[in-house]
Amino acid sequence: MNSTFESDKDNLRYAEYALGLLDADARAAVAREVETSPEAAAAVALWQRHVTPLALEITDIAPPAHVWAGIRRRLAFDAGTPSRESSRPRTSVWDSLGLWRWIGVGATAVAACLLVITMTRQLPPPVAMHPSVLMVSTIAGDNGVAGWTATMDIDRSELLVVPASPAAVASDRNTELWLIPAGGAPISVGVFPPGDPKRFHLAKALLDRLGPTAALAVSLEPVGGSPTGQPTGPVIAKGAIRAA
Repeated sequence: MNSTFESDKDNLRYAEYALGLLDADARAAVAREVETSPEAAAAVALWQRHVTPLALEITDIAPPAHVWAGIRRRLAFDAGTPSRESSRPRTSVWDSLGLWRWIGVGATAVAACLLVITMTRQLPPPVAMHPSVLMVSTIAGDNGVAGWTATMDIDRSELLVVPASPAAVASDRNTELWLIPAGGAPISVGVFPPGDPKRFHLAKALLDRLGPTAALAVSLEPVGGSPTGQPTGPVIAKGAIRAA
């Protein structure tokens, strides 16, 4: 049986995985755990349910043009046209780019730890989830590397796709998610960006086909999705659906 310390370490890794804070090797390791361990899959799915909506609600804001110009001037990127401010020697520790990088890394780690502590205190343990309410799938390529993880919330009629180690996709192609019922034709769930989380609302026709006999797959399609209603490009990843 794992000690409390080991459980806390695992919980932190699963939270960092859901937040996208792990490097490629650590993400791949957690993805393998999700594929082989129901406990890990349930823990990751729970974190994804709680932290991913925070990112989805953030809209892109373009900074004013003068912001980047000021950054380039202060860091002396425009060597051919030095300004008076950039030509002066740096005398303050607050002008150190390395200092701000370390502050950023430290703040991210502290935020992740505080999030784990807060969510662990407020949320019930994963074993309290009803297995018929939450389903998960690890969508992996033929090489066994997980490209995406999917969490299906039956009560909310939602499916959440989160990137793990997605393959590069050409600019003239889209990734499209398919539900494949046992013995049935693929049903399109929708097009999604390969490198970002995507939440789908599931119609009743799709909900009725979910279950351990079904699978999820990702194909490469023309921009906007398959024009035929069936996969037209190569299937780059697939995975069985199981209860969390």
